[in-house]
Amino acid sequence: PKYKKFQKKLLSYAESHGIPTDLPYQQLPEEFRRKVWEGDRGFPGVRGFFRYLERKKYKMHVRIFISRYRGYARCPDCEGERLCQEARDVYLGGKRITELTNRPISEVRQFFDDLRLSASDEAVAEKLLKEVRQRLEFLVKVGLDYLSLDRVTSSLSGGEMQRIQLAASLASSLVGTLYVLDEPSIGLHPRDESRLIDILKQLRDHGNSVLVVEHEKQMIEAADYIVDLGPGAGELGGNLIHSGDLASLIANPESLTGRYLAGQLRIPVPVFRRPANGRGLIVRGARQHNLKNIDVRVPSGVLTCITGVSGSGKSTLVQDILYPGLRRLKGVASEPVGEHDGIEGWQEFSDVLLVDQTPIGRTPRSNPITYIKAFDDIRQIFAATREAKAHNLAPGHFSFNVPGGRCENCQGSGVVTVEMQFLADVELLCEECKGTRFKSKILEITYKGKNIAQVLDLTVHEALEFFKAHSSLVRKLKVLQEIGLGYLRLGQPASTLSGGEAQRIKLASYLSKPASPRALFIFDEPTTGLHFDDIHKLMRAFDKLLSHGATIVVIEHNLDVIKSADWIIDLGPEGGQEGGYVVAQGTPEEVSRNDRSHTGQFLRQVLGR
Repeated sequence: PKYKKFQKKLLSYAESHGIPTDLPYQQLPEEFRRKVWEGDRGFPGVRGFFRYLERKKYKMHVRIFISRYRGYARCPDCEGERLCQEARDVYLGGKRITELTNRPISEVRQFFDDLRLSASDEAVAEKLLKEVRQRLEFLVKVGLDYLSLDRVTSSLSGGEMQRIQLAASLASSLVGTLYVLDEPSIGLHPRDESRLIDILKQLRDHGNSVLVVEHEKQMIEAADYIVDLGPGAGELGGNLIHSGDLASLIANPESLTGRYLAGQLRIPVPVFRRPANGRGLIVRGARQHNLKNIDVRVPSGVLTCITGVSGSGKSTLVQDILYPGLRRLKGVASEPVGEHDGIEGWQEFSDVLLVDQTPIGRTPRSNPITYIKAFDDIRQIFAATREAKAHNLAPGHFSFNVPGGRCENCQGSGVVTVEMQFLADVELLCEECKGTRFKSKILEITYKGKNIAQVLDLTVHEALEFFKAHSSLVRKLKVLQEIGLGYLRLGQPASTLSGGEAQRIKLASYLSKPASPRALFIFDEPTTGLHFDDIHKLMRAFDKLLSHGATIVVIEHNLDVIKSADWIIDLGPEGGQEGGYVVAQGTPEEVSRNDRSHTGQFLRQVLGR
């Protein structure tokens, strides 16, 4: 919207010069393309517009805007190898440095293990070689053997970045240091998790303290000392439930975590599985990145789990091929689609939805109830009061997203942002509305003794009781409670929500709408940040979606989710170039009998086989 003026100039210029606006840019004659790109008097052209933006790059939103339209081409001089010719002409063991950095870490480690130098070279390089071999070994130990050394850090997941830092810490041999890790097991297969635990124990044994925020059973059971907070979340949490060893945690009847670890509470193995005989989707010839020209079938109407060790090709299959490929087939503009031969059976699905952990909004005005459309009901309730009618107030007056009833000083944000140019922006409480977001005349209107600002400060639990007479609103709020978000405040800014909370709010928005049969939902590690009890609630939400006729595809490492799936597609057997194959397809019981599957080996334990 901010650059609408430029769009008007572009359209006006096109009209005055006879340039058709109903044709794609590449189909325009060369002369017209030059005019649009270079511009003329009174119109700066597309190039001039981006030159203007370059001068505003100190603003974060401008940098993000520019990045959407910027492409990168390989450098013709170094051919993408980044080094000068002299550096590229140096060989070690018959390899140039760029021939090593573009290979998986596992291969580079093998190269240095096998490297044999002359006596004189060995004397010079002995200490360096020891450091290189040690650091490569640590990267392998933290489960990153599938990455290449020249991988751009911006393309790494949060879990991968955290494990690289962990490997660097091991290599530094620090002593007397406190390490704080926030869910280091994110993105890790159970096989790799045991390796991570070994590394954390090494750090401990070197004389360091390791503090881990974690939900994974394997990690909790390996801890020397456990601090359990609760008993619930939000308003119901914040109390110290337990501090001590594993045995005393399991014996503590107040601890929800302890009851799950003791087996008193559990996520049960389904009594029956939905038959996976629906034709569904078939992805043919998937060969993007490390995928080995594989064919994969995703049955319709069931819960399918895509599993495999880190780097086995799960995200490539789902996020680079399946999701963008389906969107393109349905005529929706999408990002580039990974290499594959085709997708069969896509017509069977009415819609395809990716439910990821990206924020539901980036401003203080975005919140859980606006996302699930519950705020519409609340505004109508306030507009229907006698006081509101007497002052001719409509539902729009109770919104902080449009002018009318909102505080115009902060434009309904409750805070005023002070731009600090090269420093981070500072947010100050709005002096006019004192953070309530509304004008004083709007705050005078009450429903059951509370004004709109006070209602937005209620938790979902409290709001369900407060609005119990309004069935439409209760139905929407009830979904938030059912998936474990009852502790959230109705008006809590979206910018304060975690990725896991944002993902569950998106799920709630679909569950609160009328059932959309034949929709395909794709989730990428939905258990990130979830306690055992939250996962239990998530599985019930999945069951509800499936009962509406939906199909669910989940990339997941959590064994409680995997054992509850109707169908598993296990990729591997390893990560990187040794992955990308379909190791096993079938029910959890069938996959557990496959000796080649790392996932199957762990499934045997949870299925009791």
